[in-house]
Amino acid sequence: MNSPESVFVDPEAAIRAAEDAPVAQFHIAASASLQERRTRTLKHGDTFAVFDHRGDIGGEPGNSEGLYHRDTRILSQLELLLEESRPLLLSSMTQDDNAVFSADLSNPDLLADGAIVLRREQIHLHRLKFIWQGACFERVLVRNFSDQPLRVRLTLRFASDFADLFEVRGEHRKARGESSAARDSDRCVSLRYVGLDQVERVTRLAFDPPPKTLTTARASFEVTLKPHEARRIFVRIGVPDAIENDWNGRQFYRQMRAARRALRLSSSRAATIDSSNSLFNEIARRAVSDLYMLITDTPQGPYPYAGTPWFSTPFGRDGIITALMTLWLDPNIAKGVLGFLAFTQATAIEPERDAEPGKILHEMRHGEMAALREVPFGRYYGSVDATPLFVLLLGEYYDRSGDLETVRKLWPNAEAALQWIDTYGDRDGDGFVEYYRQTKEGLANQGWKDSQDAVFHRDGLYAEGPIALCEVQAYVYGAKRHAAKLAALLGHSERAKQLQDQAEALRQRFEEHFWCEELSVYALALDGAKQPCRVVSSNSGQVLLTGIASNERAQRVAQTLMSPACFSGWGIRTIGLSEQRYNPMSYHNGSVWPHDNGLIALGLARYGQKQAAAQVFSGLFDAATYMDLRRLPELFCGFSRRQRNAPTQYPVACSPQAWASATILSLLQASLGLELSEASGEIAFYQPVLPNFIDELHLRGLKLSQGSADVLLHRHGNEVAVTVTRRDGSVVVLVRH
Repeated sequence: MNSPESVFVDPEAAIRAAEDAPVAQFHIAASASLQERRTRTLKHGDTFAVFDHRGDIGGEPGNSEGLYHRDTRILSQLELLLEESRPLLLSSMTQDDNAVFSADLSNPDLLADGAIVLRREQIHLHRLKFIWQGACFERVLVRNFSDQPLRVRLTLRFASDFADLFEVRGEHRKARGESSAARDSDRCVSLRYVGLDQVERVTRLAFDPPPKTLTTARASFEVTLKPHEARRIFVRIGVPDAIENDWNGRQFYRQMRAARRALRLSSSRAATIDSSNSLFNEIARRAVSDLYMLITDTPQGPYPYAGTPWFSTPFGRDGIITALMTLWLDPNIAKGVLGFLAFTQATAIEPERDAEPGKILHEMRHGEMAALREVPFGRYYGSVDATPLFVLLLGEYYDRSGDLETVRKLWPNAEAALQWIDTYGDRDGDGFVEYYRQTKEGLANQGWKDSQDAVFHRDGLYAEGPIALCEVQAYVYGAKRHAAKLAALLGHSERAKQLQDQAEALRQRFEEHFWCEELSVYALALDGAKQPCRVVSSNSGQVLLTGIASNERAQRVAQTLMSPACFSGWGIRTIGLSEQRYNPMSYHNGSVWPHDNGLIALGLARYGQKQAAAQVFSGLFDAATYMDLRRLPELFCGFSRRQRNAPTQYPVACSPQAWASATILSLLQASLGLELSEASGEIAFYQPVLPNFIDELHLRGLKLSQGSADVLLHRHGNEVAVTVTRRDGSVVVLVRH
């Protein structure tokens, strides 16, 4: 009999399971958990850095820390030593606006010949770091708090493996390019890598003052300090620019102010959120700060990169959903997303990219492996939902902004997307949009649950394609309804009627083919044989987002998803407890994804399930209070909530992640029933509900072209009072029941 600590594995059963399991694609290796090292992230543009909580970058194999630029790790090691020892960590933080990382450190007991020559905590080290225009800048302030003069040696060890991001994620390559390093001067070092794509990538390190000794792997400084005296060391590490050879510490503070000012300027477009709950205020501030840190300015406008460390690049689906969730807060994000995706929309059939005319981008990469087609993601179109979501976002953006000029400009792109939906998206002509990859290198599953094992039948067998996901049909329904409205505005009345008729026909077919009476949910998908995947999944909750579901069935879906089999106490799981492939530690088969819950909450509110939406809000709020930096990650495990226990973290979840950050904003919108309409000049609250952890909420800077308003909401039992505390212009604030 096995002891409780042992696990018996039937070898034959394990072999059969391995044979049945699909081969993992572009798997993110989990040899080390991101949670273990309490990493800290900074980002600007196409450059981001992941440090440990000391501000170091570890050089161990399997470590994701580093300084990255355009999908290449341009620095893989950076370690600060004091007399060849790691300093003691006192504290560290990323400031609330995400502009600057700071860490306080001190010396350990320093020994010589077995005797203490310097007692601990006599030397204070204060590190400041920020990212700006392709480089990481650092200032190390060293101060002597002893009563004796001291001479200390500080060393920075550094290296770069120039690994492609997919290598860092765990992909193995048969060959790599050539690396070299050179000491350019007494204060500059260059690390170089010429890839197999014949592109030279360079990391330049500049120091001020010049180190006492400088090699291509170490910079050492000897600092003499009187009692209570301080000295500063400045470092710039990044891609070369026109001035780094003349760079010095005097420029550090000017560049730090510029980085902070850029973040402040972009986030100043957003409405502000303040409540009676200080913890919620921290969560909301962090969410908004993360969101604007992840936004990169493109020639077409601001675009939220999906998340660090694995997805710091444009993703079509992620960008659109983030923009949808933030429309009430800042519609300029949606305008930038629409512009960028229209600019990159596919115009030809390219099987190796899963591209077809009218299809919207899934992912864009700039690294060596993408350039060499070792991964297909240089410009990749393998998502089935980004295209209808693009049209849906365009309609929602118009409702929020009234920007008909942008609609007119992007209408040809919308029409191309609609044409893709009706042709390439529906190859068999059954009225549903399916996916089936054109290349074996592409993603096998092309909905938001894109892992290999995410789409299956009740018995656990994997669905064979082409696969029609339930939520994708809802997106198509919403896209065609919005497109009908926009067509009418642009004077295309016949097209508007056609689109409206198509939407209604889709709604009827959807109800007939996807509803699972015995489960009280919509099927996860239809497989290639048009057999429903009778699985209780969160996808059915996303169906509610666009109104395709009948009211009676929507109520039943809500009841199912809020039952203990689906709602963990922290949030709604991706699949229910009773499903064959349920695993609370999996990526898509039992975990909790904040953005998924945010979309479901919007759908619940649409069907009047405001208390259920508030319950989802409360669960995710409670989860965020346990998270590092009060930051909701990409996902967390789906274990049931237990008293006096925190949610269980997922080892390689991105944090921050754009749509996870935006989730708090969508949960707030769902609970309040908040809508801003440019056409009517109204800020409306439909049956507003405040969750039980908020007694009072103040929204400031809600903007329409007619003016702006600050609105105070106060909970009295189950009722919410709405008071306008400031109004500019002719904007109207009202409550509807």
